[in-house]
Amino acid sequence: MARPTTKKNKCSRRHQKPSSRKRSPSSTKFNRNYSLYIHRVLKEVAPQKSISSHTLDAMNTMINGIFECISTQASNLMCFRNRCTLTPEDIQKAVYMLFPRKLGRHAVTFGSEAVQRYAYSKNYVPD
Repeated sequence: MARPTTKKNKCSRRHQKPSSRKRSPSSTKFNRNYSLYIHRVLKEVAPQKSISSHTLDAMNTMINGIFECISTQASNLMCFRNRCTLTPEDIQKAVYMLFPRKLGRHAVTFGSEAVQRYAYSKNYVPD
């Protein structure tokens, strides 16, 4: 008996519409805390300045909100293109779509440079 010749994909090409996707309760509760990194950047930029806890909470909320928007937009782009893997191009296009022109360009440029520096530091072996 002959087997069917249709290919089976490991991932489902029948993605749900991005707007109809339901979020699990556990994914919406978890937010990262960036307060340590905010303090480090502040001390690097302006060592004599400090930041209040309320301002720190506002910055943390803003960073989590931006991260959520970028990840949602990138996921929508991935589904729109019928892909199973989130690529760096999806993330860059999401940033371009969410931020104004010049801010989006700067964000993508600095983000790419940061990723390259990180990858170089992990692969660098001193003599």
